[in-house]
Amino acid sequence: MGYKALRSSRWNIRRFCTAVRRRIEDEGDWTYSSEWWGNESDGYTVLRSTSDKGNGVISVLGYPSSRPSRERWPEMERWLQQRFADIHPSYGANERFRVLGYQWRTLRFNDDTRQSTVKIMAACRESQPGSVCFMQQAHCLAIPYLKSMVSTGLATIASCNYDLLSTIHGKKTMNILCIGHGGGSLPLFLASKIQGAVVHIVEIDPLVISASVQAMGFPSFSVMTTSGDRALSKPDTINEVLWKGIHERLNLYESDAENFILENNNLYDMVFIDAYDGDDIFPRKLWDPDSPFVKALSDQLHPQHGTVVVNLHSDSEILNSVQPGSFFYPQLQPMGNYVSRIGRAYKDVLLGSGSSDLAYIVSVPWVCNSTLVVCRALGMGGRYYDRDLVLNTLITKSLEIEFVLNLPFPCFQYIKRDFMLID
Repeated sequence: MGYKALRSSRWNIRRFCTAVRRRIEDEGDWTYSSEWWGNESDGYTVLRSTSDKGNGVISVLGYPSSRPSRERWPEMERWLQQRFADIHPSYGANERFRVLGYQWRTLRFNDDTRQSTVKIMAACRESQPGSVCFMQQAHCLAIPYLKSMVSTGLATIASCNYDLLSTIHGKKTMNILCIGHGGGSLPLFLASKIQGAVVHIVEIDPLVISASVQAMGFPSFSVMTTSGDRALSKPDTINEVLWKGIHERLNLYESDAENFILENNNLYDMVFIDAYDGDDIFPRKLWDPDSPFVKALSDQLHPQHGTVVVNLHSDSEILNSVQPGSFFYPQLQPMGNYVSRIGRAYKDVLLGSGSSDLAYIVSVPWVCNSTLVVCRALGMGGRYYDRDLVLNTLITKSLEIEFVLNLPFPCFQYIKRDFMLID
């Protein structure tokens, strides 16, 4: 994390002070959560099956979405038509598309845990009205903890001496690993917003992968085989229209996270971990300091700016789940430090004793989650231990990122809440 960049960075916020940016509507704003938070009777079941990977019953439910309004559908139809014409210039101008509507799709484990929520668009070619395609809306992050992971992660790596601007514009490659897939909204958001992002996604459950592609509009061309080849030799026409320029940089692997890390020697600039199982538990082997996974992850994290971002259930959620007078409460009290224990484990293994490296935790607004960030920011001489300086630097960088990426949500509110350094 380069504090000198506050004075010398070519991203300096003064460059933007005379510009007026109209914030686009955030279709994933928490105010819309009432549209998809309901039970099965409020929506309808799109997919339902039993996992053989310990995740219990996996289902996808569909709910109506009020946004975008019908008045905006022709804009998307024109975009689809233009994309088709670009890919098939000889006859693309004669093809027309029709938007059929938008829906929320929620992935659930065991009917109780809302694992992931995405927004999809349904559309068809007018020449083939019976062939409906689903396109996940990459700009829409419906769950607040995803916005927290994006905001903190990108602000942190941008505060190192890492040239994020070149990566955003596709002039430099950023290697990203996402552990845990769900509906795929996080990797899809990263690949669509950052033109230089090459994203590896690891998901242990083939049923989750299938649900994300078939029912939640995730690009099918992203799916990889065990040999490391793409499951589809080439994308079909409609997938080219929807995803050309994005799906080539998404690589979705069916694998246990520990096995994937141990069997590969990739070097990652950023790692996002969101890997709760069907019992809503973060597997110990993914954070235990003595586990092969954490040790191998340390070897595959870039030594100068490597940044790991982890979604965790908050301590308060664990303690509030049991009444103070309960027999179990004394046994759960030590788990009240669960977030800080995991933070310390990652910091000790990934950062070691380097005094200039950074680890911190923030609380996520509106939900019972915390975001852990661990970053190898070498060469800054221990300045990180001034909390206010760290926080102000991150907020400044977040404003710059927000502007360049034209984000529909303010990053700073996901960085400043209960910000705490892990010393």
